Amino acid sequence: MSISEHYTSVRNHTEKICSTLQTEDFVVQPAIFVSPPKWHLAHTTWFFEQFILKEHVPDYEVFDADFCFLFNSYYNTVGKRVFRADRGNITRPGVQQVYEYRAYVDMHMNLLLQMKSEELKELVELGLHHEQQHQELLLTDIKYILGHNPIFPVYDEMIHWENQENSDSGFLKISEGLYEIGHTGDGFSFDNEHGRHKVFLAEFEISKSLVTNREYLEFITAGGYTNFKYWLDEGWAWVTENQIKAPLYWHHIENEWYHYTLSGLETVHPDAYVTHISYFEAAAFAEWKNMRLPTEFEWEIAADQLDWGKRWEWTNSAYLPYPNFKKPEGAIGEYNGKFMINQMVLRGASCATSPLHSRKTYRNFFHTDERWQFTAIRLVKI
Repeated sequence: MSISEHYTSVRNHTEKICSTLQTEDFVVQPAIFVSPPKWHLAHTTWFFEQFILKEHVPDYEVFDADFCFLFNSYYNTVGKRVFRADRGNITRPGVQQVYEYRAYVDMHMNLLLQMKSEELKELVELGLHHEQQHQELLLTDIKYILGHNPIFPVYDEMIHWENQENSDSGFLKISEGLYEIGHTGDGFSFDNEHGRHKVFLAEFEISKSLVTNREYLEFITAGGYTNFKYWLDEGWAWVTENQIKAPLYWHHIENEWYHYTLSGLETVHPDAYVTHISYFEAAAFAEWKNMRLPTEFEWEIAADQLDWGKRWEWTNSAYLPYPNFKKPEGAIGEYNGKFMINQMVLRGASCATSPLHSRKTYRNFFHTDERWQFTAIRLVKI
């Protein structure tokens, strides 16, 4: 597939994700960490306009001078931006104008790629993988928006991700040794995967399966959310302050557990993976089971022998730079490096991850209380 074909494919997929939404769905922001779908559509377009078209097309005219301020996310180098919590207040421009913006930028990008596809390939690929990240965020943000609608509307009745089950069981033993960690090869990777290095790992046994709803219900029934001894101190404060009693989207109705899915409100399937779990909950469950979470290095070494990719898996590793990590110059250098503090690494991919956007060296990262992504738990024996 040429870079031009790849560009068109990725851009079309973003709009396909939004194709079942009603106009009102595009603007809602029920929580600070959720961005409205309209904002995702515009921000991913702004990325190509700001970092490619404005830099490589002489006399390029931006679609709207206000859009850099409205749809910049966190690039301080580029200038001022709307506070994240205020993205839902951007009722203007309207949805139709944002789609016109996408068409305008796509037209110019396609013309540019006809002339400079090889010269710009690396930067365009970064933009496309950036958009694929937002495609997953789009799906999880849409789920949060609809999942907090009192009537639990259906997004797509054909999506049944919450019924996915493990294909393997037991534990995998990995021998003690010196192993290499980090990206290798010629394929695309983000800068935070670079700095390939050696780590020493003691022998460990990692579960071949993810924790199921049935297992997690045992934790709930045993008083897991009411017993402080299983929780990290910050986790216990989070549970008590927010009155957390179950995973996100779970509802106890007439003595039965239900959860919101993209195909509507459904009963919890006992043998499916437990999903939408925070790091705090994952660590507490591991403590209750007298086990632990894997480090990101253990996960990467075991990955080739595991069935992974249906859920992001919490690790017990803080999000930090690899040896010899160096941020790129300019605004692109803000992409990953400045977030290497107070977050934990997740490995793998999820059911919402876009095609051709997963690698065993991929380092996702979120704060310890965040659980609106498709996250899950894999355990290691102590």
